[in-house]
Amino acid sequence: MVSTTSEIADLRARYRAERDRRIRPGGGGQYRQTTGEFGYYAKDPYTERVEREPVTDRVEATVVGGGFGGLLTGARLRQAGVQDIRMVDEAGDFGGTWYWNRYPGIHCDIEATVYMPLLEEVGYVPKWRYAPGEEIRQHAVAIAKRFDLYQHALFHTKVVDLRWDDDAAEWTVTTDRGDVFRSRFVVLSSGLLTQAKLPGIPGVETFRGHTFHTSRWDYGYTGGDQNGGLHRLADKRVAVVGTGATAVQVVPHVGRDAKHLYVFQRTPSTVDVRDNRPTDPALLDGQRPGWQRERMDNFLTIVSGGHADVDLIGDRWTATANLQRMFLSGTRSELTEEQLELADLATMNGIRARVDEVVTDPAVAALLKPWYRYMCKRPTFSDEYLQTFNRPNVTLVDTADHGGITRMTETAVVVGDDEYEVDCVVFATGFEVGISGILSGTLQVHGRGGQNIFDHWAHGFRTLHGFFSHGFPNLFQLGPVHNANAVNFVHILHEQAIHIGAMVGAALERGARRIEPSREAEDAWAATIDRCAHDSFRFQSECTPGYYNNEGDPLPMSFSFGPGPIAFHQLLRTWRTDGGMEQVLWNE
Repeated sequence: MVSTTSEIADLRARYRAERDRRIRPGGGGQYRQTTGEFGYYAKDPYTERVEREPVTDRVEATVVGGGFGGLLTGARLRQAGVQDIRMVDEAGDFGGTWYWNRYPGIHCDIEATVYMPLLEEVGYVPKWRYAPGEEIRQHAVAIAKRFDLYQHALFHTKVVDLRWDDDAAEWTVTTDRGDVFRSRFVVLSSGLLTQAKLPGIPGVETFRGHTFHTSRWDYGYTGGDQNGGLHRLADKRVAVVGTGATAVQVVPHVGRDAKHLYVFQRTPSTVDVRDNRPTDPALLDGQRPGWQRERMDNFLTIVSGGHADVDLIGDRWTATANLQRMFLSGTRSELTEEQLELADLATMNGIRARVDEVVTDPAVAALLKPWYRYMCKRPTFSDEYLQTFNRPNVTLVDTADHGGITRMTETAVVVGDDEYEVDCVVFATGFEVGISGILSGTLQVHGRGGQNIFDHWAHGFRTLHGFFSHGFPNLFQLGPVHNANAVNFVHILHEQAIHIGAMVGAALERGARRIEPSREAEDAWAATIDRCAHDSFRFQSECTPGYYNNEGDPLPMSFSFGPGPIAFHQLLRTWRTDGGMEQVLWNE
């Protein structure tokens, strides 16, 4: 163990200096949306849009979003007895982020047995410990088929307006394709990472080469598939912009196949060992029913601060649980702040030492070392990324001292005074966090008396448990706001779907026309969220800019339940069994 005074003091100063080098004014506003003149970046390259007549019918429930949140909700609604379920998504099929993201090398960074939901219900065992994207996408399709969610589905369709009819006790749903239909219940599950973003680079629109975003990978240009083999890049100079979790998977393939690859980096990621391998057939031999739930609960317990007698997953997530608890889940570690910093330092020193072990050029290795606390950015894992920078056809371009890429010309990417002539630019720049559904501004929601939900939330979010709001009956939303958060967010979505399914099932059983919290319940929950505010804001304020902290400008409030997901899920179970339903079900 290192000394507790001089080394930590020096490290804090180093972290602060590295953060300050990278801060740009505007926070998340420095990015451009893939709309308007940049709308072509969001076009679906995978499924042809089919013209159809507008839909004007009535369904029992509408679920907006076809990713795992929507699929889980659809499944639980079906199990609750809902017959007519309409799934609506802007994509051409189910899958959510796994529909859009099909870039070479794509894998999930959470072990498949705890990430891929409803494995027992579908009867599937993942082939790999960390599943590739196509396997996950196909599993999403299998869930939709298993629970008959294709029947009324509308794809390539965006819901743009929801209006509550108090007399009929149902919603009028309007879409961008002229659909106007009625629905008793509406669930919004538009996802946290759905809207691709582009860096606000001056001159990007003047570049005459080829460009695309990683969430719309252009295999027509690159050749190959998700397994690589990008043979059409053999005579191309390619720029990859970004070095986050996506780029860590993409760069090895582009570096292997392109004539030359330039990787433009503002902040290096932590890159730990991945060690992916085929699923051991013996892993699930003799497992009793409920084996997946047992593994999911074990993983969530460990990374969220709870006690487990055995670590069933045993990977780098569970090994670094102490560094995640307070700053992501909201649960304080049993370690003191000093002990926590020492543990963080040991982990980061190990990650930085690995860079020196792998990368042969000391100057390049120095640029690839991350200088920040472990959970400032989402950790990444790869056994190929760092090795790619040993290739003679790969150049790392560090942009930290320039606040990112300076500009683009018709033929080049410019950083400071240096121009890099390229034929293609691939934007591995991620997504707008949480800017979807209601928060995107493209969906208008009018509840009882025509009240706009933004007016209801004018002075802060007002919900009960994050699911629904007073004056907006039978309308539910999924997400971390006023709810729980965790590194494996699919587990959170699973619990949210169970809760919504239970409430809707209770309403059907008891003949209740509306599910709606009172103002008093909203006020009490908002006070609970405020009391549970933890130290995440302070921690993120000291972090290098990234999507966790709104690009260096963290929001000064707590959105999630501070004690963490384990406590929150128990709170919901208790609420359901101890009379909570009676407080939100209304017959009149």
